[in-house]
Amino acid sequence: MAKVSSKLFKLWIRINAFMKTLLILACFAACTALTAPDSRKSESSAGPLKTGAEQTEKYFPLLKGKRIALLANPTTIIGHRHLVDSLQSAGFDIKKVFGPEHGFRGNASNGAKVKDEIDAATGLKLISLYGAKRKPGAEELADVDIVIFDIQDVGCRFYTYINVLRDVMEGCAEQGKELLVLDRPNPNGYLVDGPILDMKLKSGIGQFPIPIAHGMTIGEFAQMINGEHWLPNNLQCKLTVIPLANYNHNMAYTLPVPPSPNLNTQQSILLYPSICLFEGTIISQGRGTDSSFNVLGAPLLKGKYDFSFTPRSIPGKSETPLHMGEACYGLNLYQYDTDKLRKSGKLELGWMMELYKAYPDKARFFDMSQSKQMGNIDKLAGVTAFKEQIVAGVDEKTIRASWEPGLSTYKKMRKKYLLYP
Repeated sequence: MAKVSSKLFKLWIRINAFMKTLLILACFAACTALTAPDSRKSESSAGPLKTGAEQTEKYFPLLKGKRIALLANPTTIIGHRHLVDSLQSAGFDIKKVFGPEHGFRGNASNGAKVKDEIDAATGLKLISLYGAKRKPGAEELADVDIVIFDIQDVGCRFYTYINVLRDVMEGCAEQGKELLVLDRPNPNGYLVDGPILDMKLKSGIGQFPIPIAHGMTIGEFAQMINGEHWLPNNLQCKLTVIPLANYNHNMAYTLPVPPSPNLNTQQSILLYPSICLFEGTIISQGRGTDSSFNVLGAPLLKGKYDFSFTPRSIPGKSETPLHMGEACYGLNLYQYDTDKLRKSGKLELGWMMELYKAYPDKARFFDMSQSKQMGNIDKLAGVTAFKEQIVAGVDEKTIRASWEPGLSTYKKMRKKYLLYP
């Protein structure tokens, strides 16, 4: 009997120790649950960046049983594969593809009209929205239930992809079709700067009352178009945006595919908001070289600068560039530290001031009649005052002050449509 009691006592000791262990583990788990971050919050603020297109689980269900059209170009990718190929492989019913400036395959030069055609690789009908028509109409959308918009923007008023976004939204609104925007990062998303467009200067390179650098993704901009009633006749587009995952506007982002033929390096993309204004001058931005928007120069600056480059005809990029075959002397910005732009949060105006001051024939500096390649500086800047200020030698602080209160008002309005911090 004593032996049995001894065994029971030892068993009781073991059970008691086991229960104490369980109690300790339970308390530890409870404390951990109280102090650990919310998994839903950590998922939205940490982890790899994902584009809207990569998050197929969020939009594939929206496409089931629907007839689909896409607005696409070479930047329309999931990883290394084009979205059109991914959708076709998944068995979705793609009826046609709309193409922006430079075309679906991205092989048309800047400003070149693009014709409709049949895509040799996919057999799909390609309809250009940068040719005879600028928006899809009843005929183009008759056999379509939903349009997918997925192209890479660079965050500038004069970059035409936001124009085609508005045109597609208008067409969808008129015909009662859905628009699905698969969002992508803005490589210049940190930058909100420049004069607000005077709508008297509205043109193909400026169609919205926004600054030169608008600081929004394409998905955010689509929401702004609807929210600010920028579609005619108070139309509203039935819009769905698949947001980016783990993105913020200050995030540095290297584009995996050039957004257009002449923005073919990361350096050119980051310099573009400041350099594109030179398209309204006699100064070449390097069109007709292997890396446009990395250099600035003109033949008459010989002797004032040592660096030079010579534009040439490049099919599919710049067939007849400004100063073709002539040595251009000026600024080499290949190695310019673009982090300076990020830290300042401003457009670089010093290059315009410097080159105007250095140019010997000032009467020709802004004379667009000298070359069909040159733009209108007033339309590029969005105001007539900018050219006048450069000519008069006005200091940068005064120029920037003239952009107010419009710029500050825009920044407040912009906040209503932001999807990301």
